[in-house]
Amino acid sequence: MAKTSLKERSAARLAAVQALYQMDIAASPLPNVLSEFERHWIGREIEGERYEEAEEKHFRDVVEGVVREQKTLDPLIDKTLNEGWALKRVESVLRATLRAGAYELYHRQDIPVRAVVSEYVDVAAAFLDKDDVGMANAVLESLAKQARPKDFAN
Repeated sequence: MAKTSLKERSAARLAAVQALYQMDIAASPLPNVLSEFERHWIGREIEGERYEEAEEKHFRDVVEGVVREQKTLDPLIDKTLNEGWALKRVESVLRATLRAGAYELYHRQDIPVRAVVSEYVDVAAAFLDKDDVGMANAVLESLAKQARPKDFAN
């Protein structure tokens, strides 16, 4: 049972990044994106590709949380990115991944830091090249140390 739960949580993170990407690229409103993903993507087969069952509660929490907290999260991510790389200049899938990861690191203290970083690095690896995956890892690790310094106090 726990294995299914972890798989569904991973699928929720992947779907959340995809939804945030769609909102960013197509300027789709939050209610439309949530409805579309929950009704037509999550747990469905589309054009021969099967989309995993996802923990819808976590999917909604991440997407709604990023939208709600974006004005706080974006400056934190901006400060963490390499000099000269504002978040708005980052590739959109990477931007969605960093926002989702930052949201969980700062607002979901119940989820272990390593799980958040690892999962979002895996999401980045599904869509991005090695350099962008490395950037995702470095930024999320740095954000994790800022958001939860107690977890690194050894």
